[in-house]
Amino acid sequence: MTRQKIIILFGGQSGEHEVSLNSASSVLKAIDQEKYEIETIGIAKNGQWHWGIRPEQWQQDPALEGIPVILAHAPTNPRFIALDGSSLPQDGKFALIFPVLHGPFGEDGTIQGLFEMANIPYAGSGVLGSALGMDKDRMKAVFTEAGLPQAPYLTVLRTMLQKPMEQLLDNIEHSLGYPCFVKPANLGSSVGISKARNREELIQALQLAAEYDRKLVVEQNIVGREIELSVLGNEDAQASIPGEILPAKDFYDYEAKYIDTGSQLVIPAPLAPEVVRSLQEKAVAAFKAVEACGLSRVDFFVTEGSQIYINEINTMPGFTQISMYPKLWEASGIPYTELITRLIELGFQRFRDSRSRKISR
Repeated sequence: MTRQKIIILFGGQSGEHEVSLNSASSVLKAIDQEKYEIETIGIAKNGQWHWGIRPEQWQQDPALEGIPVILAHAPTNPRFIALDGSSLPQDGKFALIFPVLHGPFGEDGTIQGLFEMANIPYAGSGVLGSALGMDKDRMKAVFTEAGLPQAPYLTVLRTMLQKPMEQLLDNIEHSLGYPCFVKPANLGSSVGISKARNREELIQALQLAAEYDRKLVVEQNIVGREIELSVLGNEDAQASIPGEILPAKDFYDYEAKYIDTGSQLVIPAPLAPEVVRSLQEKAVAAFKAVEACGLSRVDFFVTEGSQIYINEINTMPGFTQISMYPKLWEASGIPYTELITRLIELGFQRFRDSRSRKISR
């Protein structure tokens, strides 16, 4: 049987470049190579695409280069072209791209738009789902419209920090109180997030978040357990069993996720059956609200009184073998390799469905 050629795309220009290398390395080790022929393309931090580079190579030496390539924008014949005149296998043609990219320029709808323009099948969410899933401000607006309960929040623009801040600080303190969380609106992996307990820490948190994005989100602190669910599917999406994060630090920041090994993942989370059902319903509702496809991880807080608050959706969550997304599905009955296969098949399905809609018009 002829194997379909799959491009694993990783790296990128965001602050989550290294996280992407970890995810892609795990995917490459686990993907069914009897079913798929694999090629790798890494996007360097300067934006250049390198054919044949492996994520573990960049983990050892970020200066290494593969064959420099560009994607030919040819809807009837999409392929990669080598910029140095090299000959690529099968003339650079492929069946589907699996973008294992985190953060801006990877899961925010930009690269998905490129794939759409070039008529390329790809895994994961489309332009709209990716964009809404990345922008926490717009994500929260959509969640509000969908009736999903969430913590009170305010959106702050970077330009507001260039003016006298007393009125802004007063507004945050009056509306949200302390402690509160300050986040860049368009970033993941908890990069640039701070917990502010007083005005001095709030100023520092706003300034830190503003280094990463022009738009910031400030959220009221919710005292509750951190619960996450994985969602898989397209229009028929389903949610996994829930897992619980027990962070090694005060909250589950970048260091707690990727550096400090003291954090624990409890799967399944010890919750009452009716709470589990409610979480699964809300996870799928959030997935549909942003029009996600393929995969997402949906994060919640559950209070002592079993009140549920949605925190966010991540349309390309961490994908290492020890990450919450695949671990939740493994505990729900879908092993890691099978999960990757399903995501590839969902990408093909979404491409066929979207193409039939375009033709019907």
